[in-house]
Amino acid sequence: MSEQISLEKRIWTIPNVLSLLRLAMIPLFVWLYCGAENSVLTAMVLVLSGLTDVADGFIARHYGMVSDLGKILDPLADKLTQAAMLMCLITRFPLMLGVFLLLALKEIFAGVCSVLVIRWTGTVLGSEWHGKLSTVLLHGMIVAHVVWQDIPGAVSNGMIAVCTGMMLVTCVLYGIRNLRVLQAGRQDI
Repeated sequence: MSEQISLEKRIWTIPNVLSLLRLAMIPLFVWLYCGAENSVLTAMVLVLSGLTDVADGFIARHYGMVSDLGKILDPLADKLTQAAMLMCLITRFPLMLGVFLLLALKEIFAGVCSVLVIRWTGTVLGSEWHGKLSTVLLHGMIVAHVVWQDIPGAVSNGMIAVCTGMMLVTCVLYGIRNLRVLQAGRQDI
């Protein structure tokens, strides 16, 4: 049991380093998109960021490198990447403001719930399939809007609608999960 606890408390793991690398990429793609106005390089950095996200999850699970810090750092890197890129895209696609605001509200809700779960149960919950799907759809939409300079309005609006719908579903499902964990934790007290 003490070996498992020490594994969960590790900080310097390959997945955590990959998450830190994703955080370091944020200023780079913001500059590439807004400063250099280079959509190809911006998309390449975003794809690299997405690949490191997939790699860190795979490595963490398959090589026993899951850590409590990683459970926090990985989604933090995802959300900050998404938020930064959505803020960049708002300059060209005003409807992205709705996606950005929903992302912010969803993450505030999830953050408050996570803090309560950790505080009341001592458990750090990981992401689930719907959260991963929401992230993939959001990244795909972002990259499409970065690369496709003249994206038709109907295609853009459709992608935004799909992402918004999946984000709402994810918010509801995480909310249900967190409430169940909190209820179970309070019954144990």
